[in-house]
Amino acid sequence: MSAGPVTARSGDAPSVKCLVWDLDHTLWDGVLLEDSRVTLRPEALQVVRTLDERGILHSIASRNDHDTAMAKLAEFGLADYFLYPQINWNSKSSSVAAIATALSLSPDSFAFIDDQPFERDEVLSQLPQVLAIDARDLALVPAMERMNPRFITAESKLRRRMYLSDVRRREAEEHFNGASEKFLETLGMVFTIAPVREDDLQRAEELTIRTHQLNTTGYTYSYEELEALSRSPDHLLLAATLDDCYGTYGKIGLALVALGRDAWTIKLLLMSCRVMARGVGTVMLSYLMKRARQANVRLLAEFVSNERNRMMYITYKFAGFREVNGPGGVTLLENDLERIQNFPPYIDVRILDEGAPASKQMHA
Repeated sequence: MSAGPVTARSGDAPSVKCLVWDLDHTLWDGVLLEDSRVTLRPEALQVVRTLDERGILHSIASRNDHDTAMAKLAEFGLADYFLYPQINWNSKSSSVAAIATALSLSPDSFAFIDDQPFERDEVLSQLPQVLAIDARDLALVPAMERMNPRFITAESKLRRRMYLSDVRRREAEEHFNGASEKFLETLGMVFTIAPVREDDLQRAEELTIRTHQLNTTGYTYSYEELEALSRSPDHLLLAATLDDCYGTYGKIGLALVALGRDAWTIKLLLMSCRVMARGVGTVMLSYLMKRARQANVRLLAEFVSNERNRMMYITYKFAGFREVNGPGGVTLLENDLERIQNFPPYIDVRILDEGAPASKQMHA
């Protein structure tokens, strides 16, 4: 056993969302191209299944023959656990980067496990924010703090399957002949906006912690804080769900609005990166604008810039928000509500009223 389970070159970092595996002498004992009778490490199987239950994804960065390695993973019954596996002769760092791009996740939410110090160092030299783990410490992985989300929600357990649905969507899109909007029309997307209920609170907390890129302020809220806000008459806490013909994306959006007498302020607006390419980013914002106009109040929005959320600032500006002022690092924006974008025609937007189970169509 090595002196410490983790080698990394970064300070405090978010929870791990994806663990990238080497294969030879890491996932299994032996070198596959030298002897096809490699044996799966028992602790590897436990780690794969345990993290999968927690909603942590798996992938592969291995120098190997792709078809031979995939056949061996299928033989072990593990092929479906690994998303966008990079089994080739490229550098491990380029493979990890490719996986991050495919999953639309930031490298600082990645861990990489390999038996070779050289490979771990090579990844860290290019992606210093990645958590690098010595394969000798494999059995310690489930106990690592960054591998233990506070809550394991129903969506956590479905996360891999939801990403597998994304793979099928991408394959369909690659084979589609026509404009991207025409492809989106084929998906039959249903975007549902509803008040956050008690059974949504764990997922709502998870969204505030896990979502960094499409997040307007980066504010995080605990389960207890969100529960209080969901009951507060002075706040509006909404969750968005997206479904299509390939299955559900789950709850992918959250909005928190402070309800003042003369002005409403959007304190938090976020969307999962998995839906970035689906044209749904403006739906929640358009709904809030319409609702504020109906209430005859001003609509303000707070924005806190970081290195990754500029897309959300652009979303606000594109929707007609302008800067008015802001204390410290907080930018305050306002919309005059004169022009509100229509919902995309290829999305069926459904609004679930407070206390009413029935849905209805709302048009801007």
